[in-house]
Amino acid sequence: THPLGAARAQLHENWIIAQTADGIVIVDQHAAHERLVYERLKAQMAEKGIARQPLLIPEIVTLSPADAALILAAAPALAEAGLIVEPFGGTAVALTETPAILGAVNGAALIRDILDELADTGHSQLTRARIDAVLSRMACHGSVRSGRQMRPEEMNALLREMEATPNSGQCNHGRPTWVELKLQDIERLFGRR
Repeated sequence: THPLGAARAQLHENWIIAQTADGIVIVDQHAAHERLVYERLKAQMAEKGIARQPLLIPEIVTLSPADAALILAAAPALAEAGLIVEPFGGTAVALTETPAILGAVNGAALIRDILDELADTGHSQLTRARIDAVLSRMACHGSVRSGRQMRPEEMNALLREMEATPNSGQCNHGRPTWVELKLQDIERLFGRR
């Protein structure tokens, strides 16, 4: 009775196959979860600010002088996005807090992804659109990865959350997160119609 059906299988640890009343739905688990995390981050930021998780041991990332200056200039805006980056001496920065929703992340990879995003703008000022792009990059780091086996209840929970989340039909990069094949389409593929 759910629009995205009930999970029946996971193929190649990336594709969730769900049965609907009149067909099947194939879901890209990473793309779908990435979109859900991104929408949650945006909602948290709009409501009360993104909940942060202090790191027990700060992650120290050594950068080029230009990259260190760029990330530190953006630090106030990154703090709004739930990421606390502080100078650590020389060209190193310390990542001390991350958005709680992301769970455990590779801080160095996250910092480098954000630097790529900042470099695309040509300056260190983060506009609303750039903050959204940074949130999108962070969502990728906090999402279910391709290659991860999911239990049936996890797959169904993902489907239910997708049904309740606006824009969940496409990932943060504009690609579809799921496709549907109606029974008549499947029958046509096998020459039954």
